[in-house]
Amino acid sequence: MFLRTSGEMDRTATLPIGGLSYVQGHTTLHLINKTVGQCLDATAQRVPDREALVVHHENIRLTFAQLKEEVDKAASGLLSTGLCKGDRLGMWGPNSYAWVLMQLATAQAGIILVSVNPAYQAMEVEYALKKVGCKALVFPRQFKTQHYYSILKQICPEVEKAQPGRLKSQRLPELTTVISADAPLPGTLLLDEVVAAGSQEQNLARLRHTQQLLSCHDPINIQFTSGTTGSPKGATLSHYNIVNNSNMIGERLRLHQKPPDKSRVVLPNPLYHCLGSVGGTMVSLMHGVTLILSSPVFDGKKALEAISRERGSLLYGTPTMFVDILNQPDFSSYDISAMCGGVIGGSPASSELIRAIINKLNMKELVVVYGSTENSPVTFMNFTEDTVEQKAESVGRIMPHTEAQIVNMGTGTLAELNTPGELCIRGYCVMLGYWGEPWKTEEATGQDKWYRTGDIAMMDEQGFCKILGRSKDMIIRGGENIYPAELENFFHTHPQVQEVQVVGVKDERMGEEICACIQLKKGEKTTAEEIKAFCKGKISHFKIPRYIVFVTNYPLTVSGKVQKFKLREQMEQHLNL
Repeated sequence: MFLRTSGEMDRTATLPIGGLSYVQGHTTLHLINKTVGQCLDATAQRVPDREALVVHHENIRLTFAQLKEEVDKAASGLLSTGLCKGDRLGMWGPNSYAWVLMQLATAQAGIILVSVNPAYQAMEVEYALKKVGCKALVFPRQFKTQHYYSILKQICPEVEKAQPGRLKSQRLPELTTVISADAPLPGTLLLDEVVAAGSQEQNLARLRHTQQLLSCHDPINIQFTSGTTGSPKGATLSHYNIVNNSNMIGERLRLHQKPPDKSRVVLPNPLYHCLGSVGGTMVSLMHGVTLILSSPVFDGKKALEAISRERGSLLYGTPTMFVDILNQPDFSSYDISAMCGGVIGGSPASSELIRAIINKLNMKELVVVYGSTENSPVTFMNFTEDTVEQKAESVGRIMPHTEAQIVNMGTGTLAELNTPGELCIRGYCVMLGYWGEPWKTEEATGQDKWYRTGDIAMMDEQGFCKILGRSKDMIIRGGENIYPAELENFFHTHPQVQEVQVVGVKDERMGEEICACIQLKKGEKTTAEEIKAFCKGKISHFKIPRYIVFVTNYPLTVSGKVQKFKLREQMEQHLNL
């Protein structure tokens, strides 16, 4: 199934061309023209008895053969409820077996999975379901204080009296089928019953017929891009997008060379997010590695428990998650002897953090990944054998079959090496588009098919890429461009600083002034004056923040990314600007 060349060719990176910030990834590894379902079938045939999925909090442990059988029944069951190829099904809930089952069953049946943020409240859910015209919605009854069924009733009071599978709702006219993942609820079908119906021969025959009509270029997943910038858009990805991206992530992690006991991935990231669904589920499915879901929502202690109990060898996470895991009070009591590597991504990580992860978690093969939902998601990534410096100072090098260029924002021309500009990406990984918003799609990827990431980046002679920040986050102080990420990395070198976010706040004279929002380590105290004194002589005077504010937390998106626009508003209020 994996078409490989003689081996080590792909371990060397392609270099930028002619002193300019343009690079093209290797094309030696063939792109795969298969659907997600065909890939699952191939892996289940290749390693039927290997552990595929472990969900400790639900007592679930399945081999690839067992997973494939359950996925086929679930796919057949979904079609038996009247859903058809191309219909949208929303999955709304924390990480669970049902989430993985729905992710794979929808793909197997050609139904488009819509990843709905588990923390969404009534208004946000209504927006998401309406935006893409969801015909079905799957959710658990509740998780902690989030009562999914009660929230749904606020938008669709009709559900209580509805015949299951025949909902008629005024506010969500396209929603007909509501499926409860775990408890019988009025007006809903129970997931277990849907799966059971799927094992009937006539339903399986319908599934086989539907599968003959599927193409790897069909849309398969709609992910709402993080609300770090205004109202969410539905990035639409195909089988081809995510099958190939996950195959290449696994290749670069050398998963195809690892024995089963070194191929156990602990995933604390949310599945509704691209790094979870593609970097987690899809990588596991493509490379036959075991996926271990450590908890329904991120929990640092549970992640360590999973590593210890399940002999986890690879760990995924965002910088915030890794900080939390490393700071667990009983960290040293866990057995992390099986650990060898993992993946960090989702937002910029400081070089101190990268070094701490490698040393304290035994993760010599840690890699940094960079990408965006619109790019399926990964476009730059370290090789496992890159030096600690290369991992700490960059997001690695271009992925295969992917082009990257950095464009000077003033002139629109290719930037020279080591000069900042906007990063643009082209290739198989670019999304099909934003669902139902052709004009927004056109804005993001023009006629030339280059996707504009909105990230400011720099590339060096070896093709290593460094992300300096979002073009929207860039601070322009009296005509000087200031990149928050650069200052955040600098403040991480201060011994008392736990976390820091830098934003621009309005200023009549300068246009913008710099505000550093600092979270100190437990029990530490310092003053704004001391922090400013620390900066003197180490960074340019115009980069020293005018405002230093000590905070205890930051406004986050549900996927744990800092919402800088909200933080900026909070600071402007706090500082009475």
